[in-house]
Amino acid sequence: MLKVDALCAGYGSAQVLFDLSLTVGAGEVVAMLGRNGMGKTTTIKAVMGLVKPWSGTVAVDGVDLNGAPPHRIARAGIGLVPEGRRVFPTLTVTENLTATAAQGRTGSPAWTLERVYGLFPRLSERRGHLGSQLSGGEQQMLAIGRALMTNPRLVILDEATEGLAPLVRDEIWRCIETLRREGLAILIVDKNLDALMRMADRHVVVEKGEIVWQGSSQTLRDDPQVSARYLHL
Repeated sequence: MLKVDALCAGYGSAQVLFDLSLTVGAGEVVAMLGRNGMGKTTTIKAVMGLVKPWSGTVAVDGVDLNGAPPHRIARAGIGLVPEGRRVFPTLTVTENLTATAAQGRTGSPAWTLERVYGLFPRLSERRGHLGSQLSGGEQQMLAIGRALMTNPRLVILDEATEGLAPLVRDEIWRCIETLRREGLAILIVDKNLDALMRMADRHVVVEKGEIVWQGSSQTLRDDPQVSARYLHL
């Protein structure tokens, strides 16, 4: 449902992405891997319209959204869980969730407040707390819930479990596995390769703004040179 083709983008005169191409099919989980500073977050920002692509195309279901404003891209069915969570600090949990809520899509169970609270019971317990009063893990749950409340068909998670305690990380992975079983397409960036190997249908490796390798979890597991060359410090 998402097709990125020959994408070039950057900041000012500094080019970061060089003819980068990737796809995410309906119901597919794709992990985007690579060391820090290789262009993963820039790719996500370009897909979401937060960075204007220099050239190339970003299409959802064949509709070219290259350079479209972020709200139009979100309405096309893409929900973003950004790096750093970026919850609204002066809004309550419930207000954060309802601020960007959209109607459900035909043929899919709609994401509602109660459904998000069922996925993350801790958010239900803190529904009256401000975003600034939540722990880092609770803020990440809220960021995921906020993305789900847009009723997307594809969720993009940038650094899904970065900086979280082990028990909270486990809860986030449990949530992602639930979404996967329900058929939601997911594009995910994270450093936990073991979890991604269990979760993802396919992996793409970004190096200096280009896709340099892609394949299944089994293929990646069978070729340790890929991890040694592109993923380890």
